Amino acid sequence: MSIEKTPIEGLLILQTNNFQDNRGSFQKLFNYDFSKEYGLATEFKEFYYSLNRKNVVRGMHFQTPPAEHVKMVYVSYGRIMDAVVDLRKDSATYGKVYTVELDAEQGRYLYIPAGLAHGFVSLEDNTIVNYAQTSCYDREHDCGVDSMSVGIDWGVEEPIRSGRDLTFPRFEDFNSPF
Repeated sequence: MSIEKTPIEGLLILQTNNFQDNRGSFQKLFNYDFSKEYGLATEFKEFYYSLNRKNVVRGMHFQTPPAEHVKMVYVSYGRIMDAVVDLRKDSATYGKVYTVELDAEQGRYLYIPAGLAHGFVSLEDNTIVNYAQTSCYDREHDCGVDSMSVGIDWGVEEPIRSGRDLTFPRFEDFNSPF
């Protein structure tokens, strides 16, 4: 495994080895010892995935304190453009966006610290996006900002969005608790 830093403090791209042979492929997505050695979170409390049609835009999601969490995101089938925006008021990159393409072949995934909002657009039908979080879902602290207000070119003329995501405040109207 290896770690690639991004321009946003604490947001990392983790690279696994993608072993392939005549049977298919194999990737190790989490290693406790590696994570401890590099000061990464090791206590994940929830794991889930979403199945997505092409042009689905999800996000920008996060949980507010005291239910904030570190999140790891990877794609096990298909392809996405993943996006993160820094909501930490004291950060040098507050309001900045980072995007990266993730797919099932490359063995790359995102390590997202607390205080960052996360979203993505599915670039293929039936894309499976997997998540691991260090806190459990908490309805009272579940939050988001409008994915169309953070300066991301999603590359989709008519994005498919949830009713919930449509209710999120615009970034410029959001008072960050981070």
